[in-house]
Order: sequence, then structure tokens, then C-alpha cells
Amino acid sequence: MPLVVSFACGHAARPPVLTSPTPQTTRTPAPRKTDPPPPGLVDVDPRITVELRYATADNFTGAPLPGYDRADRGLLRPPAAAALHRVEDGLVQQGLSLRIFDAYRPVRASVAMVAWAHRVHRDDLVGPYIAAHSEHNLGTAVDLTLERNKAPLDMGTPFDTFSSAAHYANATGVALADRKMLRDAMVAAGFGPYDEEWWHFSYPVPGATALDVPIR
Repeated sequence: MPLVVSFACGHAARPPVLTSPTPQTTRTPAPRKTDPPPPGLVDVDPRITVELRYATADNFTGAPLPGYDRADRGLLRPPAAAALHRVEDGLVQQGLSLRIFDAYRPVRASVAMVAWAHRVHRDDLVGPYIAAHSEHNLGTAVDLTLERNKAPLDMGTPFDTFSSAAHYANATGVALADRKMLRDAMVAAGFGPYDEEWWHFSYPVPGATALDVPIR
């Protein structure tokens, strides 16, 4: 084992102190326990990258939202998850994949979003972009983008851009082409788009009700 030379503070004439490096132990982290999906919800296709932004500080509030106990689990109602599986099947053949920013959202998280808007005096966002009652609470909506080799495609704006720049039609060139490719794939599988947010799509599931079960 090689020796590491370290010099003690003091006179230059003091001889160096020879020390051996501390052996490093490698531990394999235990696999994370995954709870069964909440009743009425299922996990999305495992081929899809899931990075739930509201489980982290990387979202418009600057902090994790209540109900998001993990960032790597996307849940939807079974019909919506099945439709998303069909989307992924088609994209894989083109060398593409989906990346999910949000899927099922606990009610408590939506309530926290509205509270944040009031607290920072951005009441103008409530309605067009933020709602206490969302299709996400039903498990029928998903926010997502396209990626190639794990790199997100250019959509013109980041996720959760609260301005007209995020409206589907307000893009040009590559960004508009990428938005169209995402929309075409989702609509073909039965999802409905939202013109003011290029990333948001919903799937009709009759009888779906709002849930407030944490994502674990």
C-alpha cells in the first residue's frame, strides 16, 4: 500500500510524518423499500424516467411539497398508465423515451401550492397554472417531456414556466417540432393536451376521485 506524506505545522527542519491512508470500506446500499401502490393507482412503465420535481426543491416553490416522499415513483390510474405504456412503446422505436415531472399528486400538495401563491403574492397564478383541485389529484394527468439517451429534448422553456412562452404554439424551430412530436404521441394514445402548458396531458377516466395518499 503506498504511503501518503503529510507535513506537520512548525519548523521546516522537522522531518515529515509518514502515515498510511485510511482504508475505505465500500458498502452496497440496501434496496429502497417500495410500498404497494395506493388503492386505485399503479406504477408507470419502468422504462420511463421519473423525476418528480415536487419531491425536491427544484420546483417553483423552492421546497419539497407535502405528500411527495420520493422523487422516483410515478403513479397513475390504470387506464392512464396503460395509455402511457403505449406511448412509450412507440417512442422507443424512434430512439426516444418519456421523462415524467409529475403524475398523481396528493391533494395536500395542491393545497400547499395555492398557499405558496398567496404567501408570495402571486394570486395571478391561481387558476391558469395552480389549482387546489387538479386532474393530478385524480391520478389522470401527467406532466412530462421527451428524452433521447437520458437527455431531455429542447422544448423552448423549462417545466413549470408560468408565462405565455410555455403555451404550446408559442415556440419556433426545434422547440416547436419537439413539442409537436410529444403532443402527437400523447394524443394518439388518447391523452388530451393543455394549450397553456406544453408538458401537461390528461386521460379520461370516468369515476376517478381525488386522493390524498402520500407517494412512498
